[in-house]
Amino acid sequence: MFLLKLEKGAMEIGGNRLFENVDLEIKENERVALIGANGIGKTTLLKGILGLVPFHSGNIYFGVEKSKIGIMPQDMPENLALTAKEWVMEGHPNDPLKKELDRCAELLAKGNDPNAVEIYNRRLQRYLDAGGYEWEAEMENLLKRFGISEDLWDVPAGSLSGGQKTRLKLAKSVRHAPELLLLDEPTNHLDLETVRWLENWLSRFPGSVLFISHEREFIDHTATVTYELTKAGTKKYAGGYSSYKRQKDQEMKSLQHLYEKQEQERKKLTEAIARYKTWYERANAKAGVRNPYAQKKAAKQAAKFKAKERALERLEARKIEKPEEPERISASLEAADFSGKQMLQMNDVSFSYGKRRVLEKVNLHIARGDRIAVVGKNGSGKTTLLKLLTGELAPGSGTVTRSPQLKIGQFFQELENLHPDRTILDEILSLPEMKSAEARTILACFLFRRDTVYKKIRDLSMGEKCRVAFVKLYFSSANLLVLDEPVNYFDIPARERVEEALEQFPGSIVLVAHDPYLLRKVSNKVVHIENGKAAVFSGGYAEWENRRSLSPSAQILANEWERLKLQYEQLITQESGDPEEEEERMKQLKRIQREMEQLRKTMDDAGS
Repeated sequence: MFLLKLEKGAMEIGGNRLFENVDLEIKENERVALIGANGIGKTTLLKGILGLVPFHSGNIYFGVEKSKIGIMPQDMPENLALTAKEWVMEGHPNDPLKKELDRCAELLAKGNDPNAVEIYNRRLQRYLDAGGYEWEAEMENLLKRFGISEDLWDVPAGSLSGGQKTRLKLAKSVRHAPELLLLDEPTNHLDLETVRWLENWLSRFPGSVLFISHEREFIDHTATVTYELTKAGTKKYAGGYSSYKRQKDQEMKSLQHLYEKQEQERKKLTEAIARYKTWYERANAKAGVRNPYAQKKAAKQAAKFKAKERALERLEARKIEKPEEPERISASLEAADFSGKQMLQMNDVSFSYGKRRVLEKVNLHIARGDRIAVVGKNGSGKTTLLKLLTGELAPGSGTVTRSPQLKIGQFFQELENLHPDRTILDEILSLPEMKSAEARTILACFLFRRDTVYKKIRDLSMGEKCRVAFVKLYFSSANLLVLDEPVNYFDIPARERVEEALEQFPGSIVLVAHDPYLLRKVSNKVVHIENGKAAVFSGGYAEWENRRSLSPSAQILANEWERLKLQYEQLITQESGDPEEEEERMKQLKRIQREMEQLRKTMDDAGS
């Protein structure tokens, strides 16, 4: 049984066709992901389903009452003055009754109106008849169920953290026990822990879900079906993102094979037509009125080339366009010259905002080739760490030592420096020694093709501006890229471009992101911030995830191994011209090697 079915849906905005031929079906207990490029109309499609904007054409059918459809919006209204509890209650039929009862209670407390008691009693009876207090208790239980503790109920909803807002939006969307839940970018601004909570909650939701997302791992963990939306319509794929990607790649290979076969056939037909035409023209020139044999031969050749022309017409009628292969990032990449190994060192760095200690005794050494993923809950101090690295903040105690050859490139600095009156192409041409042909090739690699390079910065979406800023940063000759949530506004194709680019970057990277796909692909070191402490792990994000799943005893051994390994790596780079210091350094290295060998034996014996 279907809960929702859309057939041949089409929408226009300002006379321009947004999409057409959209088919979408959601069955019982399905988790349906809707993916597509930024600006293609995914949110507009959701609004069409809800009846907020009209479809230009098509038919929509509901197998569920519209009152049983819950919607979790992408964003909460800014500067929202309502408290968390008030916002969840807002829009319910009992809400105006409660507000009227509260107003009457205030009048009663003032004691100025002789009729206040009678009015209050009437309002109270109406509220009791509507089951008001039971409803309030139900809403409070709902808030608790979604992890919104009582101390947050009277806090303005607009001042909550990203994770708290998501829980609040989700609570409001399910207060009517919906059978179908619509979610628009539900993971926006969430840390990884909250995303995992959301995945777990959705897996237990007793209904169907349609959600828009660019988070590939979230789609993998949540979706049973994936629909891709393009201008030409939708295509359905079984499973989550990884399954979609495999099927899509196979489609591209099949399409490429059919295209090549078509082109071979076109070449054969074109050559045959030219050959038969030549023979016809020769035979026709020789044929006279008194030479019936030559006339017959000419007619035969004419029939042959006309048959081939008809075959070519049939081929063109079912023409397969050449599959558009994504441009590969192959431009020459040159990070700023850097001959030394150590780029930056943080030693015992602590930092506080007023009386609140954010980071305590952080030690971090960044060498050339390091690709560091900084992870932790929202508010744990990840962005603060980045600002200490770049010098935007000064440590409360401890030292940050930067190599004289260090050239830091910051993502948001580039974003803020984009000139609104320049075109995309102008911005890239402002880079030193950048030529027009090279700039256009680079922009094509980052999905700015053909005439889009002439769009003004002021007319771009946030996602497009972020792409331009990333390109400028990437080719800025920086040897250390500091990236704070660089892909937040990117669709999946743009994220894959960023991954490919960062894999090829010749310098070092410090990256904060909530996209596990990106972190796994790029990182070779992890800094995990928790309770003000920064633990450094010398493997990539995938290895760090595996380490976190170890038993407590194995975790202790693994952490000690990590500490020794980092100590060894730091000593290796601290060469000195002083013979006595060098001798002492070598002794320490040998001691650490012995300790690591013994620890490895202990870990192997314990099965770690």
